[in-house]
Amino acid sequence: MSSHEHEHPHLPEAGDGMPGYYEIMETAVRELLVEEKVFGPGEIRHMLEVMDTRTPALGSKIVARAWVDPAFRSRLLANGRTALEELGIDFFEDTQLMVLENTDTVHNVVVCTLCSCYPREILGLPPDWYKLKPYRARTVKEPRVVLAEFGTVIPDDVEIRVSDSTAMIRFLVLPQRPEGTENFNEEQLAALVTRDAMIGVTKALTPVEEQSR
Repeated sequence: MSSHEHEHPHLPEAGDGMPGYYEIMETAVRELLVEEKVFGPGEIRHMLEVMDTRTPALGSKIVARAWVDPAFRSRLLANGRTALEELGIDFFEDTQLMVLENTDTVHNVVVCTLCSCYPREILGLPPDWYKLKPYRARTVKEPRVVLAEFGTVIPDDVEIRVSDSTAMIRFLVLPQRPEGTENFNEEQLAALVTRDAMIGVTKALTPVEEQSR
């Protein structure tokens, strides 16, 4: 696995382990909703168990399918949520999913400037660095610099598009298929797709990079 999926020296540490403002608010609201019988503790536990099954591996499979199936790719780009529901992937929230395709002329990167909105249904929980203010603020102001710190150097003639997630719209980056993978099956292709590539801070691995992990 790429080192950038775990460590980012340019970002500060997540904290000292003490609950933050939003964690305290989440706990208070959750306890109030349970007390008012809006939903029960069992429903919360079930949702957490379902969330635990969602990891970037699901997103990797989706990307691989799009690389080998042009019709699915078209549906995915037209309406991400509908295309995934066709595969039996359910969504927990009333949100839309927009899939952003990287090309030779455009590189997409995703951020949430207000908090940590993220396509959890297909990528699981967001990485700590995605939630931190330096990433949220700097990616909008100097995306090319931030991407370079992740080891992703984007040529000057390639446009970088930063998409800001919201409570209603989540984004997934469809990275470019690496060269030299013409004979790869979906499983082999999925192994090249990292979580960071689906956020847009890196590209999909080349076959050589994947073998060296």
